[in-house]
Amino acid sequence: MACKMDLAFENGHKMPALGFGTWRAPDDEVEKALNEALEAGYRHIDCAPVYLNEPTIGRVLKQWIDSGRVTRDELFIVTKLPPHGTRASTVEKFLKRSLTDLALDYVDLYLVHVPFTVPEVDGPFLTDDNGEIVLETTTDHVSLWKSMEAIADAGLARSIGLSNFNQRQIQRVLDNCRIKPANLQIENHIYLQQQALVKFCKANGITVTAYSPLGSKGIEKLLNREVPDLLDNPVVKRIAQRHGKTPAQILLRHLLQRGIATIPKSTNANRLRENISVFDFELPDGDMTELNGLDQDARICDFGFFPGITKHPEFPF
Repeated sequence: MACKMDLAFENGHKMPALGFGTWRAPDDEVEKALNEALEAGYRHIDCAPVYLNEPTIGRVLKQWIDSGRVTRDELFIVTKLPPHGTRASTVEKFLKRSLTDLALDYVDLYLVHVPFTVPEVDGPFLTDDNGEIVLETTTDHVSLWKSMEAIADAGLARSIGLSNFNQRQIQRVLDNCRIKPANLQIENHIYLQQQALVKFCKANGITVTAYSPLGSKGIEKLLNREVPDLLDNPVVKRIAQRHGKTPAQILLRHLLQRGIATIPKSTNANRLRENISVFDFELPDGDMTELNGLDQDARICDFGFFPGITKHPEFPF
């Protein structure tokens, strides 16, 4: 079953509200999972150079397009400007590199992945003697956004947006832009609902996409700490039982009914199909109120895997 809900951008383009996330999916896994996802009806695919799997994703997309199983127009491909490219002079270079890897002429949405900058290197980010990431503290969001507008003008990206920016940073872009950000991608789930930021975006005509909608239990090793299990929450489990749905389906449906797009990642064929089967039921107001009440302002993806990054003047959290 294909995604039956779109979010409309102010520029007239539409994004399927349910997409397929590819973070922490190595090449062998992402190849199989992306084939399964396309088979299941996913058309919104979320990518990024720092996920280190864009060439594999590009190969799968090319096979599907070349064989006529999908047209380019049916796909909605998102990728991002990496942390070592977050400066005006390198926007076009990094986008063109992603387009080559993804075997595409344009992306549907290009996001600034993070609001901070690290030195440009090939390979792992530079670290100092203490093991902390070397920072480039001259990040200029105004000049950066002008370069983002230029790649939109050139047709290399149909829409442009932001990721992991806070309200102050977004406002600075809004105050100095010719083309408004179409989308903000942020961590969002029952324990981190970011109601004020979502409200601010909607008031300014910016759509919101939630990453880690199911809580990203799989990044515990990366963070070196325990993270909460959203799927085991008793309220979520009770609501799931009442509707004859899985806890994951309840979490995704909650976001969709809040008007937020979401990009769950799974490499399991059954779960991929379950995650996209969320358009045949609706949560009543009582369930939505209960789920809204679970907010704990608990961030899982706090960039703790970037040691020292909190010292950057544009660290957003």
